[in-house]
Amino acid sequence: MKDQDREDFVAVIGGGPAGLAAAERIARAGRAVRIFDRMPTPGRKLLMAGRGGLNLTHSEPLDRFIERYGESAGRLAPIIHAFPPDALRDWAGSLGVETFVGSSGRVFPTGLKASPLLRAWRRRLEGAGATIHARHRWDGFDGDALSFTTDGRMLRILPKAIILALGGASWSKLGSDGSWADALLRRGVAVAPFMPSNSGFDALWTQRFADMAAGQPLKNIALCFDGRRVPGEIVLTRTGVEGGAVYALSAALRDAIGRNGEATLLIDLKPDLSATAIRDRLGRPRGRNSLSNHLRKTLKLDRAAIALLREALSPEILADGARLAEAVKALPVRLTGVRPLDRAISSAGGIAWDEMTDDLMVRRIPGLFAAGEMLDWEAPTGGYLLQACFATGVRAGDGVCRYLER
Repeated sequence: MKDQDREDFVAVIGGGPAGLAAAERIARAGRAVRIFDRMPTPGRKLLMAGRGGLNLTHSEPLDRFIERYGESAGRLAPIIHAFPPDALRDWAGSLGVETFVGSSGRVFPTGLKASPLLRAWRRRLEGAGATIHARHRWDGFDGDALSFTTDGRMLRILPKAIILALGGASWSKLGSDGSWADALLRRGVAVAPFMPSNSGFDALWTQRFADMAAGQPLKNIALCFDGRRVPGEIVLTRTGVEGGAVYALSAALRDAIGRNGEATLLIDLKPDLSATAIRDRLGRPRGRNSLSNHLRKTLKLDRAAIALLREALSPEILADGARLAEAVKALPVRLTGVRPLDRAISSAGGIAWDEMTDDLMVRRIPGLFAAGEMLDWEAPTGGYLLQACFATGVRAGDGVCRYLER
C-alpha cells in the first residue's frame, strides 16, 4: 500500500486513558485524529476507577515510584520521567480538576469522581478536532487496513498511523478482553500470555469459617512474602483473600503458586507490637475469659482476626502462649490458587517490550503504535496503573507525530 493512498488522519483504537492521552497529543500537534471504541461511550474504565475515588497517581519520590513496576521498571522509567506524576496532576488541573494527596500518599481529584474530568477531557478533545466513534469493534487487519464492525456492518479504513490502546484482558465487560492479541500474533508480533495481576487468591477455608468471615476486613496488619513486607489491610472472602496489601504482593504470590502449586503468606496481625510484648500480654491471668475474649481484651484483636487464628492454628498452638504469640506476628495462610483473570483489577502480559521502539511503535509494522495495558508490564494499585497508562499514551502520541514528520 502506497503512503499516498492512506487517509489523512490517525486512528486511535481504544477510548481509555492511554488512548485518549495519545489522541490529545496528536490533536494538539494539529493532526486529524479519530478515536474508535467498542463501548457506547469512551472512558468506561476510568469511570469504574472513579468509584474508588479515582486514584490518579502517587506522590512518593519518583525513583521509588518507578521501582513499583518491577521487571518493567527499566523500560517504563524514561516514559514516566517524560510524563511524571506532577505532569499528570498539572494536566488534570488544566481541565479544571484539582487534586490532593491523601494520607497514604495517593493522589485523587478533590471531588473524588472521574466524571467531571472525563467530561472536560472530551470537550477539549472535540474542541481540538478529534472525533469519537463509539460502538466500533476492531476486528483486526484487512491487509494494511483496519477492519471494524459497527451496527452490524463492516467498516474499513486506511489511516496514516495507528495507535492501539485496547487494554489488557481483565475487564471484558468494559471492552478489555485481550482478543486483540490474535491479530498481532498473526503478524508475527510476540505477545506474552495474559495473567491476573492485582488479584485475589484462594485458600482452603473450612465451610464454617467461610460462612462467618466472608467480607470481613483485617485492618492495620502487615503481609510478608518472599522477603517483602507490606503494611495495609485485606478482606477475607468466601474463597480466600483480596485487598490492597495482597495486590502489592500479587505478582510474587502468583508466580510462586505457578511454580509450586501453593504459597504461604504470613500475616502480622499486630505490627505495632513486638512478639515479646504480645507474649507478655497473653501471659496475663485470663480468669474466666475464653481465649477469644482474652485475645480481644489483651491484644484488641477483632472477631475476624481471632477467627482466622482459630482457622489457621491447631488447638495445641492456641493453648501455648509463646507459640500463639509467634503466630500473631507471623500467621501462616496457605494460598492454593489465583482468582480468574476476569476478576483481577489488571493483567500482566501483552506485547513484548523487544517488539517496541522507544516511541512505542511496533517494529514489525511501521506506523502501528501501542500504549497502556497492551504492553507487557504490571504494577500494584495505588496510582501506578493509571500513571503508566497516561504516560505510555503520551509517549505513543508524541511518537506518532515524530513518525509522521519523518
